[in-house]
Amino acid sequence: MNGPLVLIDGSSWLFRAYHALPPLTNPAGQPTGAVFGMGNMLRRLSKDYLPERICVVFDAPGKTFREAIYAEYKANRDETPEDLSVQFAPIIEMAEALGLPVIQMSGVEADDVIGTLTRQGRAAGLDVLIVTSDKDMAQLVDEHVSLLDTMKNRRMDPAGVVEKFGVPPALIIDMLALMGDTSDNIPGVPGVGPVTAAKWLNTYGSLDVLVENAEKIGGKIGDKFRAHLATGLLPVAKDLATIRCELEMPLTIEALVPRAPDVEKLAALYKRMGFHRWLEELGGAPASAEPVAAKSFDKPVTAYTTIASPAQSEIVVPTEQIKTRVELVLDDAALEALALKLESAELFCFDTETDSLESNQANLVGLAFAVEAGHGWYVPVGHNYMGAPAQLSLEKVLNRLRGVMEDDSRAKVGQHIKFDLNVLARHGLHVRGVRHDTMLQSYVIDAAGSRHDMDTLAQKYLGHTTIAFSDVAGKGKNQITFNQVALDVAADYSAEDADITLRLHQTLYPRVCEIEALKRVYETIEMPLVPVLAQMEQTGVRVDAALLGRISAELATRMAQIQTEVFKEAGQEFNLGSPKQLQHILYEKLQLPVLGKTPKGDPSTAEDVLEELAAQHALPRLILEWRGMSKLRSTYTESLPLQINPRTGRIHTSYHQAVAATGRLSSQDPNLQNIPIRTAEGRRIRQAFIAASGCALLSIDYSQIELRLMAHFSGDEKLVQAFIDGRDIHQATAAEVHGIALDQVSGEQRRAAKATNFGLIYGMSAFGLARQLGIPRGEAQAYIDTFFARYPGVKEFMDNTREFARRAGYVETLFGRRLYLPNINSKNANFRQYAERTAINAPLQGTAADLIKLAMIDLKAFLEQKAPDTRMIMQVHDELIFEGPEAELQSLAPELARRMCEITALKVPLIAEPGLGANWDAAHNV
Repeated sequence: MNGPLVLIDGSSWLFRAYHALPPLTNPAGQPTGAVFGMGNMLRRLSKDYLPERICVVFDAPGKTFREAIYAEYKANRDETPEDLSVQFAPIIEMAEALGLPVIQMSGVEADDVIGTLTRQGRAAGLDVLIVTSDKDMAQLVDEHVSLLDTMKNRRMDPAGVVEKFGVPPALIIDMLALMGDTSDNIPGVPGVGPVTAAKWLNTYGSLDVLVENAEKIGGKIGDKFRAHLATGLLPVAKDLATIRCELEMPLTIEALVPRAPDVEKLAALYKRMGFHRWLEELGGAPASAEPVAAKSFDKPVTAYTTIASPAQSEIVVPTEQIKTRVELVLDDAALEALALKLESAELFCFDTETDSLESNQANLVGLAFAVEAGHGWYVPVGHNYMGAPAQLSLEKVLNRLRGVMEDDSRAKVGQHIKFDLNVLARHGLHVRGVRHDTMLQSYVIDAAGSRHDMDTLAQKYLGHTTIAFSDVAGKGKNQITFNQVALDVAADYSAEDADITLRLHQTLYPRVCEIEALKRVYETIEMPLVPVLAQMEQTGVRVDAALLGRISAELATRMAQIQTEVFKEAGQEFNLGSPKQLQHILYEKLQLPVLGKTPKGDPSTAEDVLEELAAQHALPRLILEWRGMSKLRSTYTESLPLQINPRTGRIHTSYHQAVAATGRLSSQDPNLQNIPIRTAEGRRIRQAFIAASGCALLSIDYSQIELRLMAHFSGDEKLVQAFIDGRDIHQATAAEVHGIALDQVSGEQRRAAKATNFGLIYGMSAFGLARQLGIPRGEAQAYIDTFFARYPGVKEFMDNTREFARRAGYVETLFGRRLYLPNINSKNANFRQYAERTAINAPLQGTAADLIKLAMIDLKAFLEQKAPDTRMIMQVHDELIFEGPEAELQSLAPELARRMCEITALKVPLIAEPGLGANWDAAHNV
């Protein structure tokens, strides 16, 4: 036997598998994500290395000898997530059924077992490959022992240890002793990180010599080092960091030989776990899941098999790292060949490279394409570093590719393709035929499951570590723009992006299509919305910079006045922006009660805490007012003028489709969603959003859309009838709850009803309602009980929705968008209750999001045909804002509002309220 001894750090692997995958479950609702991830990695490793000797090592439950050395060892670690701990047993069962030797030893850690096996393997003349991501293991590396991080496909030898840590393997223990380890609660020298530790050890050669020369270490860090030496903790830390390599093992090296898999046990396990594809590979039939009826939804709900996005088979792990064949297009012949290739393709991927992440200001540096997996093209047009090779002109490239790029019949795919559409539109090329976006495919499959960037998706679905931007452009202050990147390096990076995106599409789109409802969301909502948002971003909105300057000055004046009032209430001056100083004033000087604490245990000065304290003292309310104005000033009045595009004279926000789990759009630079609507300061900022000369702004806002959707989903007769009759819903609720006539409802009763109506949508408890209304908790609970007695359909909807979520693991919008709830059955009450609140709100908020997206798609098409001079320029929550000639907007308003209301048929009427004005505030408040 000549192969290496392969030692798998199972404990490290299972945590990475748990965090890398969506929260999968089997049909019985049992968590399976970590089991599936471990199985994927074990299967891949076996194929890659065909190990002749192998062992999977896990930490055993219970304390180890290290707690005897240092009682605080690992004391600050969070408890293992409940849905992970229940997967330990099936993980070990699977490893053993696969025929792999498994070791767990009480009283020690997996590191110590691996260290001992490593020493024994070397004594037997074997090379050793340790599969782990644990930095502590670097102390075991030598010429015959290396580390393998399978998730990054990186192998580390002694030179690799020096490259990563700055010291050789022999000094890793010393380095860990100096740095400490927050995850294991190993005490380190305060202020000493990897750079300082490596510098000291390379200077003095070892920790012992460093200690002997402690007086030579200058500055404050030297004082800290010497003070730490006095505690006696340095040798303790070194002892804790040292892997024990002389344990008595339950298995000999000769016994670490893989056996043939136990097919019967594997089949039983795969069936129990719901791993259908693996079961089929063994020759067994996939187990079917019983359909789940959902009384709380009007349309049929598909059967479920997992708590996450479609089945676990979505995760594809190749047996080797993906390689892309790259063609660099530098002359007319190569460009012609590429154009012909694109023109004959059924679908192709394209990607742009730019010198900026601001799509409306970025200059095009190059274009990348892929038609089939494994082959990518890069067409540079703007690399201008000294000595850069001659490139085709931008004009020539765009003119030759214009036909295929602007042909709607030529299907195209990209990753976050809206950015590329904006960049090319800025350069006069208007892409059509965009059919797919891998970012949106991932988002539709599981919106909350993970990030949706290409690097993350490549690792998750293809098992491939992509070339990072920092690998080609550097980091921090030394980072260069892409136009300065060498052509050969840029070509490898860009062609890989296009190739990987195409592969992701080939992997993800079939999974979107596995569930008809998700396919419908993707093809009728998310993808058609891409060009709508792209056009809005390109158009932008005008802002009055001079007005913003005046508002900023007004805010500064008011903040100064508040500061004076704060100092008077506090009895002294202090920094209002300092949580530490505010803590001292509130809790030590004023002796206000501590109603909440920070994660570090300090008294909290968070907004919700200050809101409660404001009932007891004037200072917290003043602080909240000051903070609100400070945020408006820094986020809007000071920064908006700086965001005006010098080319267009407008602000161009970026709309994000793949951020909010419910489907809501978000915006950035600036964030339009966070401008307060009910405060005078917020309205003043909206006044600075103005129409172009000779034009006006039209605002159309859905009225109480989530309450209307609650009426629709619940089907409650009284609630539905109130909306049909056009009654004030809050007044109607107050009348029902108090058993009085509508005209007898007081303002205070209506306010309480409004708080209840909206609070129930967001899962507000009796405690929350009591705090908001300033009434006893018992009175708030009685109010909620009476509400449910008057509106029994709402109670039934909420109960049915929670029950469906517990059984299926997800909830759906009216149009089939899913939100998965991995904690819906958690034994942790906080996690479970949050998931239950989300289960109620997500179908309502998600359906509202889908409705306005569908309205945007419809209205863009309508305006292009009927009123091309009017453009949709902003979307904020349930509101759309248009810009155009005032007379045209006046005549269009009723039709646009009507179309918004008729996007879908509900049990209650949708109401969309238009308003016209010279600025956003005027239009919104008409």
